[in-house]
Amino acid sequence: MKAVIGTTVVAEAPTEDLVKIEGNWYFPPASLTEGAFEKSPTAYHCPWKGDAQYWNVGTGADLAPDGGWSYPEPIPSSFDRVGQDYSGYVAFDKSQVALTE
Repeated sequence: MKAVIGTTVVAEAPTEDLVKIEGNWYFPPASLTEGAFEKSPTAYHCPWKGDAQYWNVGTGADLAPDGGWSYPEPIPSSFDRVGQDYSGYVAFDKSQVALTE
């Protein structure tokens, strides 16, 4: 699966390497395009996953502010609910980032 903004591929991985949580596909850290992610100051806390890190995603004109988010240090009990460790995996805002197979 690919995560694309305009013509820029910001993540790519086989579907079996992704994790689906609450309808969002989370891409593993190794699948992210280097240089296409900048930390955002936007803060969010999920009661069962923990503190999220938002990302400004893309390059040049293909930029999605707060277009991605991850959980660098998820609440450990969430691994049971999700079925695996998803630390650092990144999901994308579907209104800004297209997901294609």
